[in-house]
Amino acid sequence: MDKKTIVVVGAGQGLGNHVAKRFGKEGFRVVLMARNSESLKRYQQEFADEGIETFVHEADAKKTETLDVAFAWVKQQFGTPDVLVYNVGITAADEPDKMTSAELIRHYQTDVASAWHCARLVADEDFGKKQGVILFTGGGLATHPLATFTPLSIDKAALRALACLLHDELKPKGIYVGTLTVCGSIGIDTYFTPARMAETYWQMYNERGAWEVRYEYPELQGSDLSAQDYWAKAYELAEKYK
Repeated sequence: MDKKTIVVVGAGQGLGNHVAKRFGKEGFRVVLMARNSESLKRYQQEFADEGIETFVHEADAKKTETLDVAFAWVKQQFGTPDVLVYNVGITAADEPDKMTSAELIRHYQTDVASAWHCARLVADEDFGKKQGVILFTGGGLATHPLATFTPLSIDKAALRALACLLHDELKPKGIYVGTLTVCGSIGIDTYFTPARMAETYWQMYNERGAWEVRYEYPELQGSDLSAQDYWAKAYELAEKYK
């Protein structure tokens, strides 16, 4: 049986690499994409030291032409991949009163439009025959927006809608699309450790169930708190789970 390939757009020491390693330890060939070539070389060596077959390709989510080149290379080298993980987002806090429409569009391209672009690059007939999987890293700001993260709140809501729409469109073709809605700060405590969260990606890959899985503190599951109260409670719980 041919080795399966996972492509992670948005490789990094946090969640992206942990998801890649989780699949790599199950025998997947790993392809890491990010805009920093030097970082990619370090990641490749790190993965190799752990016995994971890994390849890297520079790509910038702001520039779809670089994604075109990178995915064309993947298909030329390894054929149609089996899994795409889009783990890119501009997560810095903002000053909403100084935000321009041009800046909103810049964020949207990285956070949402390029996720759509990558999905379209892989979701062909061969991907369907391989029962391909597309996973997006979402965020709790999609359902509980904050003014201090205005672009990210808008974009995570859009990405959430995108995952839902693609799930319904591509499911009849044998393709599963899902989003992990991350309702906290990755790595801030023991509950949101990247390695633990990577297990959920692996579970989603295997179960191919609902289009959305919410990753949040158990105490907040099913809550009807306002956005401000929700994140205030999440901050309290981060102290508890340290």
